[in-house]
Amino acid sequence: MSSLIRDRAATSAEMLAIFGDATLIRAALDFEAMLAHAQAEEDLISADQAEIITRVCRGLTVDAAALAEEAAHAGTLAIPLVRRVREAVAKENPEAAAKVHLGATSQDVADTALMLQVKAGLALLDRDLGRIAAALAELAETHAKTPMLGRTLLQGALPITFGLKAANWLMGIDVARDRLRCEGDTVLLLQFGGAAGTLSGLDGKGSAIGERVATALGLGCSPTPWHARREHIAWLAAALAIVTGSIGKIARDISLLSQPEISEAFEPRIAGRGGSSAMPHKHNPTGCQVALSAALRAPGLATTIFSALPQEHERGLGGWQAEAPVMAELFTLAHGALQAMLPVAEALEVDTARMRANLDAARVGVDVGESVALVQRALECHRREKSCG
Repeated sequence: MSSLIRDRAATSAEMLAIFGDATLIRAALDFEAMLAHAQAEEDLISADQAEIITRVCRGLTVDAAALAEEAAHAGTLAIPLVRRVREAVAKENPEAAAKVHLGATSQDVADTALMLQVKAGLALLDRDLGRIAAALAELAETHAKTPMLGRTLLQGALPITFGLKAANWLMGIDVARDRLRCEGDTVLLLQFGGAAGTLSGLDGKGSAIGERVATALGLGCSPTPWHARREHIAWLAAALAIVTGSIGKIARDISLLSQPEISEAFEPRIAGRGGSSAMPHKHNPTGCQVALSAALRAPGLATTIFSALPQEHERGLGGWQAEAPVMAELFTLAHGALQAMLPVAEALEVDTARMRANLDAARVGVDVGESVALVQRALECHRREKSCG
């Protein structure tokens, strides 16, 4: 059963909305509307028929709960949704109703709707990855010369600067963001192939129609339908898991630095956040908790996508059907981790005196010249990446 209490704790309201029922239904209806419009432009159906279909798709009100029950019974969202569109169109023009969903198949609707959700999800992630990168760059610059004890294998090692630690967090975010952008450019493709992926029944105009639909929806157009060819979905899943893990790295370090025995950096104190129901003296790293939970879950979800790669023949059974809910969860976890750590990165409490005291207690010196130079190199690299992006 869907649980907003559980789901909202792990992500943002924005990402939940992108992968929610209303957005999914709207994306599917947009596919049907643009399909009819493209077919009219290629003279496969009349302009009047396309106008009626488009108007119905844009104005149709759908009860998500009722549709969900019917989709569960039918095995696909497309069957009950397309039936609703046809019934509504038939009230105005029975001949136009026969043209709804012409040449398409259920997976065309499902995959294209998912891609439209993915497109919105990628834009949201990129926006906030930019924000956290800016906060980390500021931390790195501010503390470029702040000495602290470096730690390896969880033990005190040699001196570094806190700026270098923040710069490494920044580099992790920059690389993960770049990879996500790259995979986003690859994955955002229209799915349009028809019953067996051959574009049959479209008078030889299937490819031209597909190009028109892709352009109208702001998607790319694959040379062939990708019904059973899912490599780009797997690449995106990996990139999402890496983004979540990169955020988790920051959370892991800050949670360790905030332990009372170390007390070098802390999440900002925000009313109502990080308290304990039993121990009022505690200040728990709640943002880190959310991010680390997401980082633990994401790799297993990506593995599910990898497992779905060897799909059968021209359309698989069970493989592609497993992808959409898993991809939705990967997006929600990635943005949940990001949203949890944004206020932490932007207002991190840094105790420079405690850092120096812990370093002095280790008696390993305070030569941090190389660390300072590395911070500057990292910031220069970040600025170049930012200008290119």
